[in-house]
Amino acid sequence: MNRTPSDNLKPWLSRLVFFVAGELADKQHSGLLFNDAANLRTAVAYSWRIETKSGVVNIRDETVICGQHSCAMPTGFDGSAITLGAMLKPGAIRKLGNKPDETFLDRVAPASEMGLDGREITDLYTPGIAPEQWIERLEDWLRHHISSRGIERPDALSQRFEEAAFIDPNESIADFAERHGVSMRTLQRVVKRDFGLTPKQVMRRARAMDFAARLCGVGDGEGEESVQLRYFDQSHLIREFASFFRMTPRRFVQERHDLLSASLQIRQDRRLELLEEIAPGKIETWMRNPIRSRRAASSAA
Repeated sequence: MNRTPSDNLKPWLSRLVFFVAGELADKQHSGLLFNDAANLRTAVAYSWRIETKSGVVNIRDETVICGQHSCAMPTGFDGSAITLGAMLKPGAIRKLGNKPDETFLDRVAPASEMGLDGREITDLYTPGIAPEQWIERLEDWLRHHISSRGIERPDALSQRFEEAAFIDPNESIADFAERHGVSMRTLQRVVKRDFGLTPKQVMRRARAMDFAARLCGVGDGEGEESVQLRYFDQSHLIREFASFFRMTPRRFVQERHDLLSASLQIRQDRRLELLEEIAPGKIETWMRNPIRSRRAASSAA
């Protein structure tokens, strides 16, 4: 289950995601985690591990801040996973926690590093709670936290740059800066602060994630071809894709896991929602098709 946040939280949040995975308590699950949005995540009733660049992080019954990713991270969990996440807009960490978003790039850290009471947020969950009720509790908590502290909205320039990456990740960085009346130096500084990556890296990541979404089953022939044209040639596409997903596109299709498919589906929902608001003419037919799981794709073949 994933949905948009309440209107008064939209300046800081992009999606609220309730996720359940796995059915057997004694089974181990593994996959990849790759997000282009930071998120505040509560993991309960299971042990979750992530292989970050600084080492393995183990989480259970805890609320953490997961920064944006520069590349996919191996992840796994035991048993049945129950998770609630609030996806944050670029720059929201800096406003909510007084730390640049780049501080959390490729990291998973306790919510306390953002100045948030992780235990209080984790305790919003009670066994048997309905997903929507849990989401509403988190919204109420965040709404009170923001209003009681007079927290400002994230930088508008960062929001426009995220939109540009969704609409056309091949757009010239110089053209974007000129269109928004800022210098290249200002754009570089703001994007690095609020994304943790340079503007070019953000666009490269967006291209790779767009292509990965099509490999998951959402693209038709025309859509996939248009994405391939964003690269100089096939070797460039493979090299770029592997730099973000740790594997070639062929291996991605053969070995991808439902965890990564779910992340890409949520990103696709965010993208479609943004395009509906700011550029409805940019929406193609393939974008409206749900990503099929590997299981569903194989059974349909």
